[in-house]
Amino acid sequence: MEKRPLKGTSAIALSVSPSYQAFGDQQSSQNSANGNQHRGFSMSSDDDMIDITTTGTVTERSIHYDDPGTSHFAADGDEIPGIGQYEDFHTIDWQRDIARDRMRHRYIVKRRQNSLFDLVKGAHDAWSGWVCVLLVGLTTGVVAGVIDIGASWMSDLKYGICPSRFWFNREQCCWSSNETTSFETGNCSDWLTWSEVLGQSRTGAGAYIISYLMYIAWALLFASLAASLVRMFAPYACGSGIPEIKTILSGFIIRGYLGKWTLIIKSVGIMLSVSAGLSLGKEGPMVHIACCIGNILSYLFPKYGRNEAKKREILSAAAAAGVSVAFGAPIGGVLFSLEEVSYYFPLKTLWRSFFCALVAAFVLHSINPFGNEHSVLFFVEYNNPWIFFELVPFVGLGIIGGVIAAIFIRANLYWCKYRKTSKLGQYPVTEVLIVTAVTAVLAYPNPYTRMSTSELIYLLFRKCGVTNTDDLCDYNRNFTDVKSAVDLASAGPKVYRAMWLLVLALIFKLLATVFTFGIKVPCGLFIPSLCLGAIVGRIVGIGMEQLAFNYPHIWVFSGECSTMKDCITPGLYAMVGAAAVLGGVTRMTVSLVVVMFELTGGVRYIVPLMAAAMASKWVGDALGSHGVYDAHINLNGYPFLDSKEEFAHTSLAADVMQPKRNETLSVLTQDSMTVEDVETLMKETEHNGFPVVVSRESQYLVGFVLRRDLNLALAQARRAVEGLRPSSLVLFTSNSPQQPPQPGTPAPLLLKNILDMAPITITDQTPMETVVDMFRKLGLRQTLVTHNGRLLGVITKKDVLRYVKQLDNEDPNSVLFN
Repeated sequence: MEKRPLKGTSAIALSVSPSYQAFGDQQSSQNSANGNQHRGFSMSSDDDMIDITTTGTVTERSIHYDDPGTSHFAADGDEIPGIGQYEDFHTIDWQRDIARDRMRHRYIVKRRQNSLFDLVKGAHDAWSGWVCVLLVGLTTGVVAGVIDIGASWMSDLKYGICPSRFWFNREQCCWSSNETTSFETGNCSDWLTWSEVLGQSRTGAGAYIISYLMYIAWALLFASLAASLVRMFAPYACGSGIPEIKTILSGFIIRGYLGKWTLIIKSVGIMLSVSAGLSLGKEGPMVHIACCIGNILSYLFPKYGRNEAKKREILSAAAAAGVSVAFGAPIGGVLFSLEEVSYYFPLKTLWRSFFCALVAAFVLHSINPFGNEHSVLFFVEYNNPWIFFELVPFVGLGIIGGVIAAIFIRANLYWCKYRKTSKLGQYPVTEVLIVTAVTAVLAYPNPYTRMSTSELIYLLFRKCGVTNTDDLCDYNRNFTDVKSAVDLASAGPKVYRAMWLLVLALIFKLLATVFTFGIKVPCGLFIPSLCLGAIVGRIVGIGMEQLAFNYPHIWVFSGECSTMKDCITPGLYAMVGAAAVLGGVTRMTVSLVVVMFELTGGVRYIVPLMAAAMASKWVGDALGSHGVYDAHINLNGYPFLDSKEEFAHTSLAADVMQPKRNETLSVLTQDSMTVEDVETLMKETEHNGFPVVVSRESQYLVGFVLRRDLNLALAQARRAVEGLRPSSLVLFTSNSPQQPPQPGTPAPLLLKNILDMAPITITDQTPMETVVDMFRKLGLRQTLVTHNGRLLGVITKKDVLRYVKQLDNEDPNSVLFN
């Protein structure tokens, strides 16, 4: 098709998404008065200007018009993304996006009375958020069930196989045999170890060597598959994902991090890496997986898929669902999203997060991946109340947990920095195989490191009963009545042997987790942290138990322990210690306590958990300012402005703005620059936006235009407008030039409708404490600095982050992205 040139016009006005703007109703009504909201093109009131909107053009091409919230130009099948989208590694403008959504919502509400279709469309818009989080919860629950079942089955493949039903794991296989056996040893007739599969006996030196070698071989196979899948298909699928999720929820764009390939590879990879026996967990990556699901499903609803600020409401709900299915803790998931990962969390998002976590937990409970009546991971049944004096060892466990967490964070950060700066980072698959081989070789001889970390935590939380045969329950008790209360008794030799093995397991798990967290496979930190704390807690609990047995008449034990009943529960100490280390690593408090009592069912032990979590946080903050996730955000240079930290420096906006005083500021003028001038300015600079001023002499502020919007408008004008030349004037005003164009002079291009006429501005004397609060609480992308109305400079989010790092004696250039 040929373009039809426009003749007899004094100005060509390109109107981009008139009702899509973020600067209020006044501008929208002005556009409406000028006729800019009609499709195609129309003459304005003074008949000297032609408006070409993104919903129409003078060429005979196919145009698609959706609604004011979706502005895109389709020509010959090629779509140009609409105004309001962002490039990769850019920060979103929260205020602009929220205002766009309000304009879209007002438009829909206004049209409800027009027709039944508009009424249905308005109803769909109203409940689309609830439908979206419902779908996210359903999908997350199903995916979590598949991951739990798959990880359990592949983990048991390292030990043997169930020939009659190869899809059964060891526990299910032994259930089907109807034999009363010990699950820890797995010695039921239906379950064959690899030594038996290869024709050897179940016990003996030969069987041990075969099992040892098969354990290492399966671990290397699973780890190599996980690392290869991540490297080939989804590099973003490695790690836990929570540091990046926090950054994305704060308003940062990382294209592909929440995409479909990342979802698939992360789901498969976490099953493989957990099955390899590495010191990691699958619970942390479930938050990343759930957010991938939320991001993908949000595109079914343009209200969320095309608005980055609104999309983050869905992602916050998805993060809550991720923790809900990871631990069977829906309330803890909501609090985790609120306390740890979300940046913008209005009351509406709280309700939807609660609903999403509820649906996800219900679906997972229906699937029943653990094969029991409890949806929680480590259900415990403690009947004894805790003694008031036990608060002392509980707080002591909190202090120990904070110290262990600080040691881990410092060591892990040092190793991750070394990986980034050395040749080791160039061989990620090799590093994974080396870590896996060392872990498997050292883990197998110790029964407490050979079993999966989740099994070990459950063993440490469990209360010793009559039928328990583990070494931790080898007490010198004389059971005459199996229904009677378990008495205090002296620990047998196997208990002390188990304690020494647990000490070795603690050292091994700590070192292994330091080197494992950060390698190029999906890996979480929740379960290893719980394991470290549970080991310490169980050891302390056994010590307290033996102290009460040997000295029952000391005043601290004289009330509850004088009758020699079971007054001390070592499993409770393991639970408190687990909360202490996890709290020290992540610096969570409220959500941690709720997750722990939902995780174990131990509601009556909230006070000990609170005491340990608070002590752990205080010690952790004293030994290091950041939790592990914030530390990795700083290490990777993500532009994350933490809303929990205070800005205590006395400085002014003039100290931070760019450029400094007496330096030239890159600006656009409202009516004196040509298309060529604008293109030259964009080629010579890399700024993401440009202030628009009256003239270079006066420098009075008119508005602000984004680089992306300007590029889109110019590119669209070249296609839609005949006669556009490099010498055409670019106007950011609604008025035509005062001087009539000379014959042969190209018509000006009017771009006022991409101009933000109400940008956030501050003065050069504004305290930086106020500026930082504005960036945190308003979600600003940039603010303009003025003095008596004259433009002086710009402060971007990156400028603020660099300045904060400079004042904290850190490298300001570590903030990598725009």
